Parts: sequence; structure tokens; C-alpha cells
Amino acid sequence: MTQPCRPAQPALGWDPASLRDPHAHADKAERVRAMFDAIAPTYERVNTIATCGRDAVWRRRAAVAAAVRPGDVILDVACGTGDMIRAFARCAPVAGRIIGVDFARAMLARGDYRTIETTVELIEADALHLPLPEGSVDVISCAFGVRNFQDLAAGLREMARVARPGARVVILEFARPENPLLRRAYELYCDAVLPRLGRLIAGDRVGAYRYLPKSVQTFEPPRAMIGRLQAAGFGDVRMQSMNLGGVVLYRGVKPSSG
Repeated sequence: MTQPCRPAQPALGWDPASLRDPHAHADKAERVRAMFDAIAPTYERVNTIATCGRDAVWRRRAAVAAAVRPGDVILDVACGTGDMIRAFARCAPVAGRIIGVDFARAMLARGDYRTIETTVELIEADALHLPLPEGSVDVISCAFGVRNFQDLAAGLREMARVARPGARVVILEFARPENPLLRRAYELYCDAVLPRLGRLIAGDRVGAYRYLPKSVQTFEPPRAMIGRLQAAGFGDVRMQSMNLGGVVLYRGVKPSSG
């Protein structure tokens, strides 16, 4: 695993003031990095409990939608503890190599790839500055990570930069259901249940499980995300709603040259 040295950062957290518009902070990236480093030991456990295990199903669907071909190089951006990498290994064993990139060192350290036969390379890096050559990967994925980017447009452009012509991009992200009743139920769960779950299981002291639902409520709606992907350089962009509209799978293709 490539781990460039970086200076120790002060403890950062999310309080009510910083949560009014979490995407507007100039230090959002450092806050997000510190948050994930803090919750890394219990991150997968909270995900499984909070989604009743459905998060594994969503990742499998994304891996299948990527239509991996023999020998493809897969890049998983904001790979965290490797849930999406393991989904690819199960659903697309023909891949030639899987590269996982994340800027939270503690999350990378928690990944378990002992049962994976496909070559896995982990890199500690920011999604806005991917240390990969232009046009070097065949599949790009990002599961529940793009809303954490400091600059969404720049992060999507980086994905397009490293994608070969014909490469597929698959992005999973949470969304607010369009149905008013479902949206209200979703927000009650996120505002009342999820923070308590985070405190109980993760001992959350940095406000991670207050930030995560708030970052969804203030993020781009699905139709805007389609436009963002198109503007970044992807074509044939489509979306599939899941979990009663609370999760969206986006898929696009890097146009072939000429």
C-alpha cells in the first residue's frame, strides 16, 4: 500500500454550526478525513446494521452494472475498508487488477482482502488528485463517496481523466426519496435513529453520524448528478433508484475517441 507521509492534523469534528451546510467548508476534506479515521474500526458494522445488510446488495448491483471484462483494470475511488473491492472480486473475478484509493489511512488499514485472488493495490491519495496516468483504467467505481469530495466537479473530472475510452463508471450514492411520505420517514430515521446508533456502536464523538445524513440532505439531487457526470466527460449516463428512492446507482461511459 502506498502511504505518503503527511503531517498530523488537529482533531476535527462536526457540530451544529458546521452542519448547516457541510459541503461549503473550505476544510471539508480534512474534516471528512479525520471523521473516517475516527470511525474506521466500526464503520462496516454500523453500515450493516443501519442498512439491515442491504448495502452489500447495492454494491453487488453496481459491480454487475460495471460489466467488467477479462483483464480490466478497476479503480475504486474512496474505497474505505474495501466493501466495493470485495464486491468486484465476487461478481467480476475476471478483472486483471483492482486499485483502491482513499485518503483516510485508518480506513485503508482496516481492509481485509485475504480471500481475494485478484491483484489488489491500495493507494492513500485524495480523489481530486488521483496518482494514475491519463486513460489507464477500464472501470471506475465510487460507493457512497462522491458527496464527501471537497470539489464534486473536480473529482468527477479526475475520474474521467484516468478512464480509457469506453471505460464504465458506476457510482452509488444516497438520495432523498421523492415521495413526501417516504422522504419524511427517511429523514426521521437519519435524524433520530442513525446518530444514536453511531454513538452506541461507534462511540461517535466527532459527529460522523450527524454529518452523514446531513450531507445527503444537502447534496445534489439525482437529476443534477446526471448533469455533473455528463459535464465531467461521461456519456450514456443513466440512473437506477433503489431502496424506495433512498439510494441511486449511476452508470456512464467514457466516449471512445473520434
